Amino acid sequence: MINLYGKLSLISGSEVPKGPLTLTTDPNLPEAIAKNYGLISDDENIKTNFKVVLRKKTTKQINTTEFLIPQELNHLEDGDIISINPKTFFTRVLFRSKSKQNSILLTERCNHYCLMCSQPPKEIDDSWILSETKELIKILPNNLSEIGFTGGEPTLYGDDFIDLMRLTKSYLPNTSIHILTNGRAFKDIDFTRKYAEIQHADMVLGIPIYSDDPVRHDYVVQSPGAFSETLKGILNLKSLGQKVEIRIVIHKQTIDRLLELCEFLARNLLFVDHVALMGLEMIGFTRANIDDLWIDPLEYKDKLSQAVLLLKNYRMNVSVYNHQRCLVNDDVMFAYRKSISDWKNEYAPECLDCKKIYECGGFFSSGIKYKYSPSIKAFT
Repeated sequence: MINLYGKLSLISGSEVPKGPLTLTTDPNLPEAIAKNYGLISDDENIKTNFKVVLRKKTTKQINTTEFLIPQELNHLEDGDIISINPKTFFTRVLFRSKSKQNSILLTERCNHYCLMCSQPPKEIDDSWILSETKELIKILPNNLSEIGFTGGEPTLYGDDFIDLMRLTKSYLPNTSIHILTNGRAFKDIDFTRKYAEIQHADMVLGIPIYSDDPVRHDYVVQSPGAFSETLKGILNLKSLGQKVEIRIVIHKQTIDRLLELCEFLARNLLFVDHVALMGLEMIGFTRANIDDLWIDPLEYKDKLSQAVLLLKNYRMNVSVYNHQRCLVNDDVMFAYRKSISDWKNEYAPECLDCKKIYECGGFFSSGIKYKYSPSIKAFT
């Protein structure tokens, strides 16, 4: 697990730049450029034009603002982007240059209240995140391969969400964009047209459907009428040629009709671009509803194989996410993906001597700490 939050300790100075700050280990950047960067250096004799210097160990003070990096953020390196709260010095890592799994949280607000939500919604004004994200987009490397946007529900920003996606296309026209959304906003064909008019070459919406039964889906997301609006949104998007991924989180409330849901997708939404069958993350509301959600993946591995084969036979693009290698059958391995973001990916003690650990997707770190299958077994 890689920590993305921490508090810097002030060594000297007081001026903290507002907004996202790109880090560098190069002390020789020209002055005009250096003022927009934070320098990571433990050189005691450095003469610098940087407004901020980050130290991994305490050194002699120099004539600039200096911070000591806490142990949990010692992974910070050249090209990473952070934000520093000027009052508390609380620091968030917004972008990691060496990671291929960078994702940007746009809001904690949501119009769903999913039983297994990993990011429980809050009724707050967090529009400052949108403003910060706009500044972040402008300084991301233009050769970035992919970036994700998540929430909460990003489309609650309405036209401001559309503006952000336009900005993203302008600065990152060749970057793959993945957006997690419940899809309901796209029931409005005018809103969908605005999104389609962005015309980004590789922008995908990941939209969950949890059952072919509207009542069951609406129960899982705790929002009456959600199923109908989600389906309408998907149909609007595909009618305008937009890329859509269907996401299915497997747990006790969705497993019984998993095959029926896959059949429903194959017969009614054959034209979607991808279907992801996903394991449960043990965090957020999942813990509060654990008795209603938890099922050992070993118990449903045969049904998972059937679901994958069904979708494959309809020539749908299918993947298996967030599952451990020893808890799935060999016949799903063509669809098996190591999908858990590197900053929250861990392995159980039982896995350490496994001969197939390098092809295993591992666990969410929250699962290691809270609950995981007692059936985990190393391949020997």
